[in-house]
Amino acid sequence: MRDVTPDPYPPFDGVEPYGTIRSLADERAHRKRMCALGYRIFRGVDNPNEVYIHIEFASVEHAEAARKRLVESGVLNRFGDTTGPTVVVEAEAIGY
Repeated sequence: MRDVTPDPYPPFDGVEPYGTIRSLADERAHRKRMCALGYRIFRGVDNPNEVYIHIEFASVEHAEAARKRLVESGVLNRFGDTTGPTVVVEAEAIGY
């Protein structure tokens, strides 16, 4: 089982346009690749500027280290309304 985190960029509720968040993710992609397996960006249906970025890491330790670097960098202070980042592990997945 792989460990994941809704990344370093948690939900941004209309604070910044999607393009701004997307460019930040692209800028940091080279650093994430050092220990991340990949990332996905989600947008709110009702509010497309509500952005969630999910990054998958190979281990909890890698995810926690990335979270710590992000928090300590202060980058989240640019945004007024954020949640996380939160490190999670998949408890169950069922496909249909």
